[in-house]
Amino acid sequence: MSGSVVLVTGAAGFIGSHVAQALLARGDSVVGVDNLDPFYDRSIKERNLGDLQAEVGDSGFEFHEIDICDTVAFDALVAGTKPNGIVHLAAKAGVRPSIEDPTGYARVNVMGSSSVQNAAAEHGVERLVIASSSSVYGNNDRVPFSEDDIVDAPISPYAATKKACELIGHTHWHLTQMPTAMLRFFTVFGPRQRPDLAISKFMRAIHEGQPITMFGDGSTSRDYTFVDDIVVGVLAAYDRIDNFGYRIWNLGGDHPIRLDELITKIGCVVGREPVIEHHPMQPGDVERTWADITRSERDIGYAPTTSIEQGLEHQWAWLRDHL
Repeated sequence: MSGSVVLVTGAAGFIGSHVAQALLARGDSVVGVDNLDPFYDRSIKERNLGDLQAEVGDSGFEFHEIDICDTVAFDALVAGTKPNGIVHLAAKAGVRPSIEDPTGYARVNVMGSSSVQNAAAEHGVERLVIASSSSVYGNNDRVPFSEDDIVDAPISPYAATKKACELIGHTHWHLTQMPTAMLRFFTVFGPRQRPDLAISKFMRAIHEGQPITMFGDGSTSRDYTFVDDIVVGVLAAYDRIDNFGYRIWNLGGDHPIRLDELITKIGCVVGREPVIEHHPMQPGDVERTWADITRSERDIGYAPTTSIEQGLEHQWAWLRDHL
């Protein structure tokens, strides 16, 4: 599929900047869209764009600061740039913040996704890849989590909006027959990770000798997935979704790790003993995640290769240069 024009929403963010970089590296042209939302410091997203452009130069990349909920502006952009496909990663992220602002999350994640899909249908876009989340599984009793599991019991507004996006995506495919992939990301980490996420926060705090907050007794577990593996999965889904119509794929690491074990590993990487403050579990947090990647292996050749130890080393090396 290289050589096409791909519009990437959320292109200045953590995953989006990596996806844009990989598309450019293989010969695609990229139209990047981001509203540089102040959820975290604007300068971090500007740095991501700077890192991206330093890697690939200006050839084949253009950036537009647009809110996907501005349907007129976004529609005009799609009409003017005529992308072959869209990788839709823009969203309000985070489980705990969504509890404080459920309306804002519904606006961006549901209305914004509808805006993207409507513009795609109006202007002849050939395919869509849309970010969902492992959070849709809630506290599913069965592990690992399979795409065939019933996901009707989300436990946070963020998770509910991602489930809604999957439903809207299916309706969009049914009405337009535009190939549409929904990718359930499992706790992505690596260079450029958002500063509010656990690994980034823990690394900074341990490096500075500050205490870190551990919610619960440390037994909760997550299937951490290195960003490079996620990017390979995103591009594979983009290239092959036309063989499936509408399809949901898990993109995870398939090796969950307990929170207390993760903190110990981060301390080893940073080179300091973590100081831990214990707090109760937070509302909306799931007890565990674990991706069954059988379908994504079979359909799109997805095979993550980066261990948690290797990924932590890569993230710390990057973060150390950006402290």
